[in-house]
Amino acid sequence: MGTKSMFGSSRWILVLGMLVVILLVSFVQANYPPPERLTGMNPCISKQTCHECIQTPHCAWCAAPKFPEKRCFLPNINTKILSICPPEYTWNPDNVFSMLRHRNLTKGGYAVGGAGGGGYGSIESSYSNFSSSSSSSSHSYKESWGSSGGSRRQEAVQMWPQEVNLKLRINEAFRMSFAYSQAEDYPVDLYYLMDLSKSMEDDKKKLSDLGQLLVESMSKITSNFRLGFGSFVDKVVMPYVNTVPKSLIEPCDRCASPYGYRNIMRLSQDTSKFAGLVRNASVSGNLDAPEGGFDAIMQAIVCRNQIGWREKARRLLVFSTDAGFHYAGDGKLGGIIKPNDGLCHLDASGTYTHSSLQDYPSISQINLKVKQNAINIIWAVTEEQINVYKRLMKHVEGSFAGKLSDDSSNVVELIREQYDAISSSVEMKDTASSAIKVKYFSSCLGSGSLIETSKCDGLKVGTKVEFIAEIEVTSCPANRSEWKQKFDIYPVGINETLTVNLEMLCDCECEREGHMYEEKSPECNGVGTLKCGVCECYDGFFGKRCECSPHQELTGFDKHFQSCRPDNTTLVDCSGRGTCACGQCECEERENPDEIISGHFCECDNFSCDRDQGKLCSDHGTCECGQCVCNSGWTGPSCNCRSSNDSCIAPGTTNGILCSGHGDCICGECICHEEGNIRYSGKHCNKCPTCPSRCEELKPCVQCQMYGTGNYSDPEECARNCKEFVPEGVETVIVDVDNDEVPCFGTDEDDCKYNFVYYYNETNCLQVRAQNERECPPQVYMLGIVLGVIAAVVLIGLALLLLWKLLTTIHDRREFARFEKERMMAKWDTGENPIYKQATSTFKNPTYAGK
Repeated sequence: MGTKSMFGSSRWILVLGMLVVILLVSFVQANYPPPERLTGMNPCISKQTCHECIQTPHCAWCAAPKFPEKRCFLPNINTKILSICPPEYTWNPDNVFSMLRHRNLTKGGYAVGGAGGGGYGSIESSYSNFSSSSSSSSHSYKESWGSSGGSRRQEAVQMWPQEVNLKLRINEAFRMSFAYSQAEDYPVDLYYLMDLSKSMEDDKKKLSDLGQLLVESMSKITSNFRLGFGSFVDKVVMPYVNTVPKSLIEPCDRCASPYGYRNIMRLSQDTSKFAGLVRNASVSGNLDAPEGGFDAIMQAIVCRNQIGWREKARRLLVFSTDAGFHYAGDGKLGGIIKPNDGLCHLDASGTYTHSSLQDYPSISQINLKVKQNAINIIWAVTEEQINVYKRLMKHVEGSFAGKLSDDSSNVVELIREQYDAISSSVEMKDTASSAIKVKYFSSCLGSGSLIETSKCDGLKVGTKVEFIAEIEVTSCPANRSEWKQKFDIYPVGINETLTVNLEMLCDCECEREGHMYEEKSPECNGVGTLKCGVCECYDGFFGKRCECSPHQELTGFDKHFQSCRPDNTTLVDCSGRGTCACGQCECEERENPDEIISGHFCECDNFSCDRDQGKLCSDHGTCECGQCVCNSGWTGPSCNCRSSNDSCIAPGTTNGILCSGHGDCICGECICHEEGNIRYSGKHCNKCPTCPSRCEELKPCVQCQMYGTGNYSDPEECARNCKEFVPEGVETVIVDVDNDEVPCFGTDEDDCKYNFVYYYNETNCLQVRAQNERECPPQVYMLGIVLGVIAAVVLIGLALLLLWKLLTTIHDRREFARFEKERMMAKWDTGENPIYKQATSTFKNPTYAGK
C-alpha cells in the first residue's frame, strides 16, 4: 500500500511539474515578443497569395476583407499592419513540436529493486527554433522515472526520444535535441561469412580450432550472444567456375562441388556446435581470383528469418576472404544480365538458388541493405586485399576493415578489436527526403561549444551523448501528399530510431475552407474564389476583384503589352508595388511625398538606388528608376567615385603613373597589386615591405656623393647618374621603423663599413640618410712590418749562432779538462806507445800434453 501511494505521489509530482513548465513557457510567450527576424530588404511585399506568403520565412498574412494595406508583411517590421489587422484574420503559423514516445534511456541488463537501476534518473532537453521566429517553438522537458519492485531483465533503450511530431514552416530551421547512450550487456548477433575456396583451407581449420575462444571472447562483452556461420565460393557458371562435368563434382583435390552461398549454421545461442560445423564444411574451387562474396552478403542480410537476426541486437557480419569480389556488371561475363533484385532466395537447405540466374549486387545495393537492416560488416581480409576493402569502407555505411593473418590465427583478436571500434563510436544518419535538410551538432563527450558533427568517439557503456538535429524544409514538394513525411534519425548499426513525423506548413487553412473561403464570391464579381481575403479569378478574368476581361476594349499602348506583368515569367502584378486595374498598373503612393513609384509596371522609383554612408547616390547624383545618374565629376553605382584619377598619382611625381605603377586606380583609390610574395601597400602603392630592397641600387650614388668612392667616384659621372636624391649626412644612422625606413649597410673596396637608410616621404620622394664618415680600419704600414720581421729573423738567427758557439766552447773545455786529467793518471812512460804491440804472436795447443 505504501509503495502504491509513493508511486502515485511521484506521478502527481511529475504531472504538476509538467504543468508548471507549460505555464512558464506560456508566460514567456505572452509577455515577450518574438525576436527581430529580418531588418533588411522586405521579402514579403511581392507575395500575392497566402501560401506564397507563409512559404517565405518570417512573413505573416492578413486575410481581413477589403484590407487597404499589403497583406503579406513582416510582423516585427511592419508594426502598423500588425496593429490594424484583426488577430482572427492574421495567419502567422508557428513551428510546433511535441513528443509522442519518450521512454527513458536504460542500460539494459538485470535491474534489481526496480527499473531505476538501469536508467539515468532524468533527461533534460531543450528544443528551439533556430530562426527564433516561433514563440511556441521553444520548449523545456524534464522527465523523471519512478521505480518498481522486482528483479527482471530490462530492455535496453539507447535513443531518446523515440518519436516526435513537428510542424515546420519552409526555410525556418528548427533545432531538436536528442540523446544516445550505449547499453550494457546489449545482445550481439555475429554471423561469420567465410570464403571456402581452396586457398582458404588452412584458415578454415584455424577458425574451427579457435571457435571456442571466439565464443569465450564475445561472452565477455555480452551474456546474450548468438553465433552463426555461412560460406560462399562463386557462381557455378563459366568463367567463374570450371563447368566440365568432372570438375563440377570435384573441382580440385579433396574439394566439394562448387556453390554460390550456403547458410550452414543459423544464428544460435548454442555456440558449442560452431567449431564442428566449421571443421566439417568442405572447401571448393573456382577459376578466377575474385569471389562471389557480394551474393553471399546480400543473402545473409536480407534473409532475416533464415539467418535469425534479432530486432533488438547489435548485428555483426564478419566477412572473411583472401581475394577480391565480383560486383554488378560482372555477371555479363557469364551471360547473366538480370540485375540483382535484393530479395531472399534461400532454399530449405540454406543454399542460394538464384546464383546463376541474376547478377551480383552493386556496392550501392549492399550499402542500402546494410542501412535498412542496421548491420555492421567487418571485412576480415588478408594483407594483399586490405587496401581494397579499406576503400570499400567509405561506400558501405558502418563497415570496418581489419588485416587477417595468412592462416586466420588472429581472427578472434581482430573481431574483438573491430567490435570495440564499432561500439565505442556512434554516427547519426537519417532517411530524410531531398526537400528536408538535416544537420547535426554535438560537443560529444566534452563540455565545450557545439560543433557540426554527426559522429562521436570514445564511448563506453552508460555514456550519454547529446545531439542537436537542425531540421529545415528547403521547399514544398509539388505533390500535396508529400507535405506530410516521416523520416528516421538512427545510429549506424543500431536498430533503434528517432522517428520524426513532419508536417510542412505550405499553405493556409483559409485557402481550403472556413468563412474566409468562398467560391463565386461577390467580392470577386462572381467569377472568382475568395481565398484569405484575395480573389483567385477563373480563366478569362483578372484584376484585383476579377473585374477585368480580355474581351473588354482596352486603351493605351499596344494590346500585346496591355498587362500588369512585363512577361509570362513574372508572377507578381505591378512589381508588387501597385494594383492592377484591368491591365493598367496604379502605383502606390509613399508616405514620403518625395518618394515616387513610377513606370508601366511600377518597376521604377527614385529611392531604391545604391547608397553610400546612408546617402542616396552619395548626394552626387539623382536616382532614376533604381539607377544613380551621377553628377559631373562622379561615377560608380552610388556616385561615390571621382571620375578623375589625380588622387591616385603620388605627390611630387611628374611621370603621371597611377598608383606608382603597382596598383589599379579604382574609384579614386589605389588597389595595390599582390604578385606572389610581393605585396605593395600605402596610399599610392609605393611601399613594399616584402619587395627586395634597393640597397645595392642606391649604394654607388651614396658612396660617390658622401665619400667620393665607389663606381661613380668621378664627380662628373656621379652627377650624371645620381639625380634621384641627395643624401642627408648624419653622425649616426637610426632606423625609424614607423616611417617604413629601410636600413642598408655593407663594406666597400677599402674595407670600410658604410650605413644609410632610405624611405619615401609624404610626396613620394626618395629620401636617404647616410653616415658622415665611414668606419674604416686603422692604416697599416706594410714596409715597417716587413722590415721589422726581417730584423727580427736576423736577430733571432744571430742569437741562435751565439748560443751554439757558447755551447760548443763549453763542451770543448770540458773535453780538454778530462783529457788532461787522464794524461796525468796514465801508468806508462811517456816514451812508450800504449797502443804498440809486438809483431809476433804465440799460440798454445790445448790438446798438447808435452810429448
